[in-house]
Amino acid sequence: MNRNTSILDTMIIGIDQALRIATLPAPPHPRPNPAGNTPDIVLAEEQRKHVAGLMRINHTGEVCAQALYAGQAATARDPEIQQKMQLAADDEIDHLAWCEQRLNELDDRPSHLNFFWYAGSWALGMAAGIAGDKWSLGFLEETEKQVEAHLDEHLGKLPPEDKRTEAILAQMKIDEAKHAQMAAESGAHELPEPVRAMMSITAKAMKAIVYRI
Repeated sequence: MNRNTSILDTMIIGIDQALRIATLPAPPHPRPNPAGNTPDIVLAEEQRKHVAGLMRINHTGEVCAQALYAGQAATARDPEIQQKMQLAADDEIDHLAWCEQRLNELDDRPSHLNFFWYAGSWALGMAAGIAGDKWSLGFLEETEKQVEAHLDEHLGKLPPEDKRTEAILAQMKIDEAKHAQMAAESGAHELPEPVRAMMSITAKAMKAIVYRI
């Protein structure tokens, strides 16, 4: 945390970021949507709702990623690690925009609970950063590994003909693996098994809720 930034300042910044991410359109993104000119298709209503539910989960996941990185960057001790987290966060902004665009194409919406998901994830990111840079990197690495696995699961649940959603999720999976590798190469500590298990349980609960709300 910057020595000139008070705890109150950090809290205000976090609340402002949560409101912007949860209520405003995603910021402009430098990378083009990986779906590109891939033709869209008209899905049956049940399929449309299912794909929208999956993309709502992924959109919320990117909201949480923004919060985690913001919390971790605010408490990082090493400026180099702080910069690496910011670069990874930039990729997540792309993901956020791509998921939002796909939800719009599916005539659906993000989760109504994104403000609360952001707030909880931001607090976790702050706590991870306070624990120390190596533990914070360990938390980042494990998070990205779990996200990569869940994206792989979602790719297997898509209608085979939905190539637009497939292209987006495939690129997101590549990026998440890159972030996990960055954390490992930067000296991440491996998290204890109970912590990894709790992260997985929490993620499953979030996905079950967000799929519908």
